[in-house]
Amino acid sequence: MRTILAIETSCDETAAAVVVAGRHIVANVVASQVQLHRKYGGVFPELASREHVRVLPLVVQEAIGALTGGWSAVDAVAVTHGPGLAGSLLVGVNFAKGIAFSLGLPLLALNHLLSHIYANWLIPEGQDPAEPPEPEPQFPLLVLVVSGGHTDLVLMRDHEHYYTIGQTIDDAAGEALDKVARLLGLPYPGGPEIERAAAHGVPDAIQFPRARLRGTYDFSFSGIKTAALRLVQSYTGDEQEPDLSRLPIANIAAAFQEAVVQTLVEKTVEAAKAFEIREVLLAGGVAANGRLREAMKAALAPIPVRYPVRRLCTDNAAMVAAAAYYQGDRARAPWELDVYPNLSLPRVASVPELSTGY
Repeated sequence: MRTILAIETSCDETAAAVVVAGRHIVANVVASQVQLHRKYGGVFPELASREHVRVLPLVVQEAIGALTGGWSAVDAVAVTHGPGLAGSLLVGVNFAKGIAFSLGLPLLALNHLLSHIYANWLIPEGQDPAEPPEPEPQFPLLVLVVSGGHTDLVLMRDHEHYYTIGQTIDDAAGEALDKVARLLGLPYPGGPEIERAAAHGVPDAIQFPRARLRGTYDFSFSGIKTAALRLVQSYTGDEQEPDLSRLPIANIAAAFQEAVVQTLVEKTVEAAKAFEIREVLLAGGVAANGRLREAMKAALAPIPVRYPVRRLCTDNAAMVAAAAYYQGDRARAPWELDVYPNLSLPRVASVPELSTGY
């Protein structure tokens, strides 16, 4: 299974990619639905599903068109089967089944969260072929998967053994950023807008609370989100259509971003030291945040911190193909493959039991 065609439709990106040997991107095509959903301030599930149905055949054909030998050169078909929006996942899974069955190829099913992790194995498109690629990440690894729907700390012994040792107990970090951006009148998606606004603000101008959750590697962001709401209301009152011109938007964005980043960094550093990690990886859409990257590298030195190029942090199919390659036969799926909107990575009952062998 050297050359893998992968499909990703877990949310609002329709994506297809061809990747060779788990690292070399032949094609990575993504059709974004951001403009379609922007007026709703978030993803409208039914519209997302319909757009996937319309666009997916075109995206797949474009990806295959970049592969020498076309369909005959494909060794396997990989697809995201969870977590995500049920309707969106169904479009991708059924399309992948059809291709795999018609061509007599293996069908591989991938967890969306695991796929985000494997974006760190990909060699970025456009890299000079004469330049030697960065070596593969070295185990044992600690991965912070942080996005609009997920905030997880994942411990990886190798490609086969990985466990969630911490996760959000309420809101994901990306969700908190998106919702505070909406409070500030910033457009969807809110995470990048918060980062842009924060560049002009003073992080120390406002103090937001941090949920420490001592004795665990879990996170909580509901409290800080509520604090942001109360702060905005202190400037605007409870009007149905508040006057946002009164808000110190840049300072609020900078302070809120800093609080979220510090919470993520503190837990990651604590876990990395406890398990004698060789490398720390960032994955997911929020891994594109420049302040998070900067703070994590500074706090973890000399432990190496790795993260994908920004275009590989957000949803794409190349990461699905990379995960499929390294998971190999473990990812093989039956033709009865279904979707699992709430799929998660395995979590251990007790974190200390994993410390043996590090």
